[in-house]
Amino acid sequence: MGAAAPKDVRELCEYLVLGLVDDPAAVGVTVEMTDEAIVLRIVVAPEDRGKVIGRGGRVVRAIRSVVRAGAVKSGRRVLVEVDESPAAQPA
Repeated sequence: MGAAAPKDVRELCEYLVLGLVDDPAAVGVTVEMTDEAIVLRIVVAPEDRGKVIGRGGRVVRAIRSVVRAGAVKSGRRVLVEVDESPAAQPA
């Protein structure tokens, strides 16, 4: 459908994450297109990971819900993942 849809959902995801973290300069959201879905990978500073994931995963679950709702126009499935590798750096 819309060619700009992956960019839009990436910006929405980044906007939501920037409101949660203490170090906005360390935030990065990368887009990976697969046959089945658009995969958004969130990279944040190690000390902000807990804020993005939330207690019991509640915050990241809410981010996923909002981003999926924002991606309805694209007609593609959207997956949101938090990069938990220790050396994760924003792209």
